[in-house]
Amino acid sequence: METLLSEAPKFEITALTRPSSLQKPAVLVLGKRGVKIVPVDLAGPEGDIAKALRGLDVVISTIYGGSVMDELPLINAAKSVGVARYLPCFFATVAPPKGALLLRDMKEEVLNHIKKVKMPYTVVDIGWWYQVNLPRLPSGRIDYAVMETSDGIAGDGNVPMAFTDLQDVGTYVARIISDPRTLNRMVFAYNEVLTHNQMYDLLERVSGEKLQRTYVAAEEIKARIHAVEAKNPAPDSAEFVELAQLQYWYSCGIRGDNTPEYAQYLGYLLAKDLYPDVSGITLEAYAQEVVQGKGKRVYEHIMDLPSIRAVNEARK
Repeated sequence: METLLSEAPKFEITALTRPSSLQKPAVLVLGKRGVKIVPVDLAGPEGDIAKALRGLDVVISTIYGGSVMDELPLINAAKSVGVARYLPCFFATVAPPKGALLLRDMKEEVLNHIKKVKMPYTVVDIGWWYQVNLPRLPSGRIDYAVMETSDGIAGDGNVPMAFTDLQDVGTYVARIISDPRTLNRMVFAYNEVLTHNQMYDLLERVSGEKLQRTYVAAEEIKARIHAVEAKNPAPDSAEFVELAQLQYWYSCGIRGDNTPEYAQYLGYLLAKDLYPDVSGITLEAYAQEVVQGKGKRVYEHIMDLPSIRAVNEARK
């Protein structure tokens, strides 16, 4: 959103939000910055949703991952009023279409619906965020910005995976939605490819501290996944978030799914090929930002859920 706003007047932005969220501080700030705020109930009549979308060229969904099936009426409405391009809420790591990540399975159902109704689309995936992977320091001085889920290394820590700074996602999206080459295609936008051991090495160098490395065997991660799957967690539950964390951990750190090479095999275009002038923030620059006290913790409301705290303690 920040990049799209800074590109104005190139982009005129309309933000759809729940009627109950109209007075939230973040929504009010957007309104003051010139964003048109429109209340929309995705559970309401599709005609009302279509009315809110009329005249828009591109619709970008940033719905909560566990609620992606609620996008279907939004897709139908976008199709009915002639929206030129729809970006479903993917924005995650590269993974097989089915069987590796429950969240991905759900997102593929959404994409299948898009194709069924012949809605023009672009899928954007962005690798794994620095913000959810940077490990904590023994001194505790970056605890304010890191997530407890980052305190563990899958397998031997030598599996390459693609990482992206959350702050760069808007830059990539602004270029992708303006590019006719990306219509009806999947695009993978990432900053760097590193192993978890390399990430630890880098943070030790930037911080001057020696990190503890806790390696977790593939069998243990699989056992935890199966234990949560057995509970058949609802999409709005803490257990669902826990399962997603574990499955991402296994997919990226054990299977090695989250790489540019696998993305190309699956049919993605690479943002680095499309936009060679966009390099993005390096992990070293992000780590320095956090060490200097300028970082920001993400998903704080989710990480405070009791069951998430419990699984984080188990992973230490």
